[in-house]
Amino acid sequence: MEKKITKKQTSQYDKIFKENIEAVIPSLMLNVLGISAIAIEELPDDIQHTKERKPDVLKKITDNQANTFVLQIEFQVADEQEMVYRMAEYNVMLARKYKLPIRQYVIFLGKDEPKMPQILQNTHLRYEFTLIRLSELDYHIFLNSNNPEEIILSVLANFQQENEEDILKQIISRIDENTESDLSLKRYFNQLRILAQLRNLDIKFENAMESIAKYINEERDVLYLRGQKKAEERFVKNLLDKMTFTLEQIADIAGVSVEFVKNVKNKR
Repeated sequence: MEKKITKKQTSQYDKIFKENIEAVIPSLMLNVLGISAIAIEELPDDIQHTKERKPDVLKKITDNQANTFVLQIEFQVADEQEMVYRMAEYNVMLARKYKLPIRQYVIFLGKDEPKMPQILQNTHLRYEFTLIRLSELDYHIFLNSNNPEEIILSVLANFQQENEEDILKQIISRIDENTESDLSLKRYFNQLRILAQLRNLDIKFENAMESIAKYINEERDVLYLRGQKKAEERFVKNLLDKMTFTLEQIADIAGVSVEFVKNVKNKR
């Protein structure tokens, strides 16, 4: 069963995708959605000022078959049961505003199979969106990229029964190989650490970092990752020592996994 995702974690995941989205969209379109675009135009996302959320990706596309359409992509962490209503609302508003065909995709980032309905049907309406599970895609699609933002997505893809820690080492090495500045490497490693939590791989990620640290320039912020982990351990230890929260509550407060809290507790 997939672990419960906190609001803080959801905010962290959303922030990562907002930071990286423009860099990964061309590859996602071609390799995941099968869209060969020859023209991409950014569309304003304020299709209705009263909506609580704006589309993650909204673009006008002309593909290599001369088809022009509006492309909407939503990255979804939670298995939202009312997603079909939100997508249907977007569909109608976009069709009304742009008078073009609408192609909508929800890319699910969780590990388990989502239960969210994809079809909305009543007497006068039938609507359906396309749901894509990132966990079903071959991780090589992203690992073989020279773009760090794409390589990071490997951690959410299908490892195909291969050793998880070995794959994490490959991902870390590929990011290091394709990142020039120390500041950017720090950001990518932190993003990878956060996304690894979605697959309960945060502990294996730390182990992978430790095991290949000697191959990565220590000045390129492996120490940053270690320092960040130690800060989290200190925070969790203080909560364990001074508060009466459950392990789940501490994990929620600290923004880490329950397994991480258990490991800190066992070290005391």
